[in-house]
Amino acid sequence: MPLSNSQKKHLRGLAHDLHPVVMVADKGLSENVMAEVEQALTHHELIKVKLRGGREQRREWVEQLTATTRAETVQQIGQVVCLYRRHPEKPAIELPK
Repeated sequence: MPLSNSQKKHLRGLAHDLHPVVMVADKGLSENVMAEVEQALTHHELIKVKLRGGREQRREWVEQLTATTRAETVQQIGQVVCLYRRHPEKPAIELPK
């Protein structure tokens, strides 16, 4: 489900005060890191992930994260990416139309 511009704007506002819950560093997107991202998305719906790598490496990680977790990229600034995935049964975040 692609997010509209107004929905992304709303989510960016909600994500402003969040701190990164997962950090991807030297070992990349290991099984454990992917499990943490999955768990965080299921629990919080909107998370920040800190990516410690070069620009191209970060771009690849974001593509892999969004493809694997079926999450939407809300925003990426430098080494921090904000991801959103709606909870299938009990959504906690109400998105504007």
